[in-house]
Formats: sequence, C-alpha cells, structure tokens
Amino acid sequence: MAGEASDHTQIMQAARATLAFQQDGGRRASGRSIGRRSAELKRQHVLRKLVRASLAVGVILFAATIAGIMIGGIGLGGFVLTIVALVLAVGFFAVFPRLKVPDLGALNRGDVRATVGRTQLWLESQRPALPPPAARQLDAIGARLDALGTQMAGIDPAEPAVGDVRRLIGEHLPGMVASYVRIPAHLRSETRGGKTADAQLTEGLSRITDEIDTLSRRLADGDIDALATEARYLDYRYGNALEETP
Repeated sequence: MAGEASDHTQIMQAARATLAFQQDGGRRASGRSIGRRSAELKRQHVLRKLVRASLAVGVILFAATIAGIMIGGIGLGGFVLTIVALVLAVGFFAVFPRLKVPDLGALNRGDVRATVGRTQLWLESQRPALPPPAARQLDAIGARLDALGTQMAGIDPAEPAVGDVRRLIGEHLPGMVASYVRIPAHLRSETRGGKTADAQLTEGLSRITDEIDTLSRRLADGDIDALATEARYLDYRYGNALEETP
C-alpha cells in the first residue's frame, strides 16, 4: 500500500509539472530566443542557408540550360528531373546544416558579445529540461545579458573585472544549469538539505539575475573599481557553481 501511495504521489507530481510546462508554452518555448544576440546568430545562420540554397538552385538551372543547349532540349523527362533536383536541393538546405549548439567549454571564448550570444544559445537548448519557473527566468536573464554585453564592450578587455564578469556569463551561469540537467529527472523533486534541486536552481538563477543587475548599475555609474570588487565577489561566490548544485 505504501508503495502504491508513493507511486500515486509521483504520478501526480509529474502530471502537475507537465501541466505547468504546457501552460508555460511547452516545447514551443524551446525555440524562442532569450536575447537579441542569440536571435542575431540564428538570423545569420538562416541567411547562410538561404545563400547556399540559392547557389544550389542557380547551379541546377545553369546545368539544365547547358544540357538543353547541347542536346537540343531536355524534354519532359529532363524538366521533371530538374524540378525534382530543385525541390531536393531546397529541402536539403532548408534543414541542413543545423544550427550547432556551442559546447559548454567553448562559451567563454572570443569577445564579450560572442560570449553572450553563445551562452544564450546554450541556455535556450537546455530550457526544455528545466522546471517552468527556471525556464521563465531565462528570458529575464537573456535580456540582462544583452545589456551587460553592450556595456562591457566599451571597457578595456585587459581590466581584471572584465575576465571575472565573462566567467560569470560564460562559465558560472551555464555551469549551474548544467549541474541541474545532469541530475536524473526522478531525483530533482527530492528534498535534500531542506530544498529540492528545482528550488535550488530557481533560487540560484534569481541570485545571478540580481547580481547581473548590480554589475550593470556599476557599469552605468562608470565605477570600474567598484565593478572589480563586485566581480571578484561573484567569482568567489559562483566559482564552484559546477560542484555546488546537487
């Protein structure tokens, strides 16, 4: 009887989580951009696919034209083959190559703008695995990352604070999410230390959101010394994010 009650409780918890996820947009939310930079990277990817498809169409039509000139017309069969080739080429380049999600270890590379974009793309790819409250938080974080990245772009990259902020964006934040995703789904709702993994992730993301706001205010005030102090604190606080999340 106790086992049946436990199974019933787990089923009800899963049902409530599924309902909340669907009310929040379900899997449709996974394709939504959480920031301007990730949306720009997606647009660039689509544009490159359109260019490849256009080139393929041009090559096929050119080849059909040359073949028609050489043999005095391609006939109905040749026309059908050309149409099929066009459809296949357009269909192929509409799907491939797929937008590659950056690896976790590659997020904090390049300039701040590149780090922001890659981090946003990576977070979007993890959103379907997160509890609805945490998934909603990613939208707020994505917008803040855009603003912080723009502000950081005007600061000398040699400033020590820049490296600390980049680690927060490209390492500590995604590291916290990655730690949660590695937890088996059936264990995420278990209470450990008075909190579930779902609750710890949501609280952790809230803290990081607040800290990003603090950094933005420091930058807006033009106080690099205060920014450096805050950044060192963040690096100390979140430097073990990969290990601290259960």
